[in-house]
Amino acid sequence: MTISSNIGSPIKVSVETFYVEAQSQPEKDKYVFAYTVTIKNHSLCSAKLESRYWLITDANGKESEIEGEGVIGEKPSIAPGESYKYTSGAVLDTPLGTMQGHYIMRNEFGTEFEAPIPVFSLTSLTTLH
Repeated sequence: MTISSNIGSPIKVSVETFYVEAQSQPEKDKYVFAYTVTIKNHSLCSAKLESRYWLITDANGKESEIEGEGVIGEKPSIAPGESYKYTSGAVLDTPLGTMQGHYIMRNEFGTEFEAPIPVFSLTSLTTLH
């Protein structure tokens, strides 16, 4: 599944998700998901990713919040018209869940702004009926 949005932001965030069956243990309520994020800068100036916030919700309604500096140990600076791509993961207790959040970006003039990441699904099901 892929989502993308640039709701009111010069930064467009696209996410593609994958169920990692080889690392999951459904009998122990452990479902591993990977997601690849592409962040594209549609503004006229560079933007640096300073921090991230994620809200992860499983099918039971259990919520986990994750905040931190950068992504995967990096604080990338993205030039106008350029993209930055990374892959990370999440582990849920259920075969279905959602993620959403935002990045805090700083443009080359020092102004901070939020780049929203719309809700996207994590699912271990290969087909939905």
